[in-house]
Amino acid sequence: MTATIATTHVPTAGIELAGDLRLPAGAHGVVVFAHGSGSSRHSPRNRRVAGELNRRGLGTLLVDLLTRDEETSAERSHHLWFDIGVLADRLIGLVDWLSERPDTRSLPAGLFGASTGAAAALVAAAARPEHVHGVVARGGRPDLAGPALAQVQAPTLLIVGERDMPVAELNEQARATMTATAELRIVPGATHFFEEPGALDIVSEETATWFAAHLR
Repeated sequence: MTATIATTHVPTAGIELAGDLRLPAGAHGVVVFAHGSGSSRHSPRNRRVAGELNRRGLGTLLVDLLTRDEETSAERSHHLWFDIGVLADRLIGLVDWLSERPDTRSLPAGLFGASTGAAAALVAAAARPEHVHGVVARGGRPDLAGPALAQVQAPTLLIVGERDMPVAELNEQARATMTATAELRIVPGATHFFEEPGALDIVSEETATWFAAHLR
């Protein structure tokens, strides 16, 4: 499957973020990735999931949510990773950017978030219900989305490792709070980073199936 691949700087929330946009030929949707603290658009876990989405005919946008200057300041980056409002504003800007591009504006968007990035994705989904048609959170902290959690309209899949017990409990509570379609998947034997054999394969498969169903 041929694809358009571009590394670009995306204007959002008054700054520019480095990102990689991949659009398979005939893509029927595009998913924006929101990574957690200590990660980046080069995250091998997220890139593995993105590869499965591309194989299923979905576009992907992987972006560094912090600028280089922000990343080089340990104190500032730690603060920003837990400033869900700032992260969500940047994701909203990315969704708006996709909605304005000639090659993506007709494509329904999805958001894939990990750790604190999952909370930002849920806030962004609540803010852009007309554009965001699906959300997947991997090992996420949906509790940090606050009141926006109940405002999310997009069907949401929460994926948690069986051995990541505190986060699993937070995701179960979030699922019960949400008014949109929300499902919880527990990956057997997996910890927070899904490093166990086969765990990330399950995450990739569940994520691709969810977005294939809802980004139409």
